[in-house]
Amino acid sequence: MGAVMMVVSWLIVVASLGWLLSATVRSIRNERTAGRSAFREFGLSFALITLFFASWIGHLITQWQEYTDEQSAQGASTKLGDFVAQFGQATLENWQSEFLQLFAFISLSALYIHKGSAESKDGTEKLEASLRRIEEHLGILPDDAPDEPGEEWKLPETSLQSEDRVHEAQSSTTTG
Repeated sequence: MGAVMMVVSWLIVVASLGWLLSATVRSIRNERTAGRSAFREFGLSFALITLFFASWIGHLITQWQEYTDEQSAQGASTKLGDFVAQFGQATLENWQSEFLQLFAFISLSALYIHKGSAESKDGTEKLEASLRRIEEHLGILPDDAPDEPGEEWKLPETSLQSEDRVHEAQSSTTTG
């Protein structure tokens, strides 16, 4: 039963990596701008894939060294199947903890604020304050600008919003 579970685990790992790599290749093929370097447009993906495989191969090498040292200290022979099982277990435990950490970070950053961080909801306060100072300095601060702290800015109407209102008014007069 253990061998079957090991094969299933490795199939899941290989299928997941294959899916991620094929999704990356598909994205590059679909999103690439003609005449531009693929590395220039997708350098982050290439760098992260390289770092992932380099660290995984480093993990494999050090795990193999540890395994062979352990086996020779016990006077036992090294078996590739035992090593693959041990390496797979260590890999999946590592990935599980990393995914748990990432999930916790995303969930908590969606719920809580750390003032000044890019992930927090409060990011527009400094921008609005800077824009207000610039508009005051240039003398173009709108008359309807909020005066009280916490008061919301009213964005000017865009041409699309105006066109939508015209269409709504026309449709309500024809149906009413």
